Amino acid sequence: MNFGDKYQQISNLVKEDILKVEAELQTEIGLFPALDPALKSFLTGKSKRIRPLSAFLYLRAAGIEPEENHYILQTAVEIIHNASLLHDDVVDECKIRRGKNTINNEFNNKTAILSGDYLLAAALDRLNRLNNPQITAMCADTMREMCRGEIFQDFTRGKIPSIEEYLKKTEQKTAGLFKTAIAGAMILSGSKDIATAADFAINFGTAFQIRDDLLNILKSDSLKPAENDIKCGIYNAPVIFAGSLQNLERGIEKTGDLLNNYVIKALKIVEGFKNTQYKTALEELLELLNDV
Repeated sequence: MNFGDKYQQISNLVKEDILKVEAELQTEIGLFPALDPALKSFLTGKSKRIRPLSAFLYLRAAGIEPEENHYILQTAVEIIHNASLLHDDVVDECKIRRGKNTINNEFNNKTAILSGDYLLAAALDRLNRLNNPQITAMCADTMREMCRGEIFQDFTRGKIPSIEEYLKKTEQKTAGLFKTAIAGAMILSGSKDIATAADFAINFGTAFQIRDDLLNILKSDSLKPAENDIKCGIYNAPVIFAGSLQNLERGIEKTGDLLNNYVIKALKIVEGFKNTQYKTALEELLELLNDV
């Protein structure tokens, strides 16, 4: 079974949860008639929905049945993620996203930036409905850190950072939003074990991003241009471990080891759950991250 088929099999376990988030995302379309079809395609097009997937699996593995507030939070998280992609495409001058024209390429940078701002406003509206200051503060902190990570990346273009700087940026730009999705869901459930959920989320999100960076080098992701990061002067783990842009084989191997370390850390946390189909699915999802 290939990656896509296995991922779909895991996702089917919480299919109804994901479909509720998908339905909620469609209610955020209504910015301008000429733009709406492209924005709808962007928001609801091909996507792993990895954040809500991991959050719903974690909740159910913990024996928690999702409620309305969980769907509101996961929708807000997905909106924040997609808003950041709209802004990233402008910053990185990307023309293709998920195999389709980016909003900035189809229209212009101004439209893309304003569309991203519009989505952030929609996310804030969702968070307001939760009436939970702890969740709001967590999301605000996450968005601040995402910006810090992006600014660091921009100011260090063309320079090879340290592995510590790379991991910090990865937590800021990617893993932090997983933390909001998963630990935030546990907060809404009234759980007292938020720290464990946050630890799982950071390890899971970091592993997910390391895998993405490996795919970019290995040219195995058909939805993204090959070696796009290197062409943009963004040097991630494979280049850092190689120490240069040449002889990346060693860097690729060490990056695979780094990825596996984070997968193992997350798996150890999952071991604490009772044996259910959701625990098994989480384990399979983590093991799938090593499939590069």
